[in-house]
Amino acid sequence: MHRLVIFALCCMIGLLGSTSADARYASIVVDAGSGKVLHAVNADTRNFPASLTKMMTLYLAFEALDSGRLDLAQKLRVSRTAAGRSPSKLGLKRGQTITVGDVIGTLVTKSANDAATVVAEALGGSERAFARVMTRKAAELGMTKTTFRNASGLPHWRQRSTARDMATLARALVRNFPHHYHFFSIKSYNYAGRNYRNHNRLLTRYDGADGIKTGYIRSSGYNLVASAARDGSRLITVVFGGKSSRWRDRHVTRLMNRGFAALDGTRKSNGSRHASIWPPAPKPKPDLDEVRGWSIQVGAFNRFATAHLAVTRAARAVPDLLRIPVSIKSERGDVGELYHARLIGMSQDKARRSCTTLIQKNIRCIVLPDAASGVAQGSR
Repeated sequence: MHRLVIFALCCMIGLLGSTSADARYASIVVDAGSGKVLHAVNADTRNFPASLTKMMTLYLAFEALDSGRLDLAQKLRVSRTAAGRSPSKLGLKRGQTITVGDVIGTLVTKSANDAATVVAEALGGSERAFARVMTRKAAELGMTKTTFRNASGLPHWRQRSTARDMATLARALVRNFPHHYHFFSIKSYNYAGRNYRNHNRLLTRYDGADGIKTGYIRSSGYNLVASAARDGSRLITVVFGGKSSRWRDRHVTRLMNRGFAALDGTRKSNGSRHASIWPPAPKPKPDLDEVRGWSIQVGAFNRFATAHLAVTRAARAVPDLLRIPVSIKSERGDVGELYHARLIGMSQDKARRSCTTLIQKNIRCIVLPDAASGVAQGSR
């Protein structure tokens, strides 16, 4: 407990005289499993979310994938409105089509505003109607101070959110979509012959970082919602109003480091009690060391979107698999790059039973130990 107090004081001291005077600055560090707040400054101040808005756009897209309203291979038509969106954008042209898989991949990496409008119109009829759905979903999730007016985060004076609300949304994405969450770990995405690097540089610079989203407009400063997992613990850290992308990334790194140190100190002070974000896995018996170390592979494909489509269809076919984490690991072989589509982290018995059910539904699969399958989720 004392370590947590020291952690919070250090965070506050580090901000005095610089960013705390900026009304846009806000930050929060949350234990993703319990929801416990480890640090907060201006966490309930309403700010412009910028492209953090796309987290909710993706949340609703994931819901649509799970309900069958969308399919990753489905082609969506680009309207004149979508084609006219301001950068950052793909440069989509009116009348062309783009697959749902490519929309998601480019939203996560390029933060493409035209792609955001495409999926908003597909699901809501118009972007304005979709924004109303976004706001209602925010309220359902407990985001009490958030209002959306578009799907991208482009400037709108009534589109506001808070650091606390964005942490709530990040926790919901991790909790509700473990089978889609790996999209946020994609470091780069190839579309129409161009390779787009993820704006979230912490994915390659911070140990355990696996998402989620950056955001910037002039009115907001540099925003970031970051998620990282270490030693069975996951932290969500949100920063609004960074002075630059480099400053924001360094600041989030410091907050993350102090958060993990505080969690580690709590575990040590509690002795055998594990202050993990997720409930700790039971210690296996000596003869059952593979309790949760098995996976189902449903194929290897030459495109990321095709691999994700296959694993999503398999999960839908056996509803018990919808909450099982997904791994899509790329490997280069004699025939080029292949993406292995797998559902991971199951007991051997569950993996075998589920695979048998899939085969009965004419879905090919094999059961593999995780050590053989690898768990580099979303690698591309």
